[in-house]
Amino acid sequence: MTTYAYLGPSGTFTEAALRNITKESDQLAPYANVTAALNAVRSGKCERALVPIENSVEGVVARTLDELAIGEPLVVLGETTLSVSFSLMTKQGNRNIKSIATHPHAEAQCRTFIAKNYPDAEIVETSSTAAAAHGVVEGHFDAAIAAPFAAEHYSLEVVAKNIGDNDGAVTRFVLVGKPGAIPEFTGHDRTTLALFIGADHAGALLEILTEFAVRGVNLTFIQSRPTGKELGSYHFIIDIEGHVTEDRVGDALMGLRRICEDVRFLGSYPREDKVAPTTPQATSNAAFKDAAAWLADVRQGRKI
Repeated sequence: MTTYAYLGPSGTFTEAALRNITKESDQLAPYANVTAALNAVRSGKCERALVPIENSVEGVVARTLDELAIGEPLVVLGETTLSVSFSLMTKQGNRNIKSIATHPHAEAQCRTFIAKNYPDAEIVETSSTAAAAHGVVEGHFDAAIAAPFAAEHYSLEVVAKNIGDNDGAVTRFVLVGKPGAIPEFTGHDRTTLALFIGADHAGALLEILTEFAVRGVNLTFIQSRPTGKELGSYHFIIDIEGHVTEDRVGDALMGLRRICEDVRFLGSYPREDKVAPTTPQATSNAAFKDAAAWLADVRQGRKI
């Protein structure tokens, strides 16, 4: 049995995603925000935490990125995705909607619906869509935009379904734990890093990208975030194809360690989509092993 922290309260998209990857015997513990969920792992109250990291429409979840990059070290152990759709819900029979509560990411994905149907309603930001639904039950808001199952959980009436501006929206979640054993190489892996460049200078980002490019390592995600130290001080969160145990990936990480002020390894883990890297022969793992063996022979005087 494993205890999982997640962005709560009960009824969030995060809970739905978590239930897709856990067993009935596991314990699920809701927390009010991403920081609290991750701190539950840091303190040992929970063994794992599932938190959202990016959405196909609205982009990154900044709080998750910042916690992983700057907070007490944690590593990503896996990922999962969930198709998301939104509903407008109220207490039974209520049609006098003057305030609508929801999470900022949900509001951003339903702006057209809100502007067309409730242009004068006050939009109230909540820590999660389920918290918005719970607030309707408590009488704090007239309506909430949340997941359909939140309406079922809180016995609310769905006024409108599928109100998102984009069909097929998907959210990616990461499963996080304390540093330790790294998930084994599968051949369809992703590695996440936080890179701190130190003093800003011309070509700093190019230097980072070159370390990957010359080794045939493809980037699937890159985002700059402020370090919080001073204005203009930034770091990069990067996802790459491949596993840290691969020679070409390890070689790239050593190169980054030489040119960056700091490199935080945030995990190597299986991709949910099981997409394997497409790598030219010259930068394949076998090519790196062959080159390393050749250099060892040269250094030992066995080849010239």
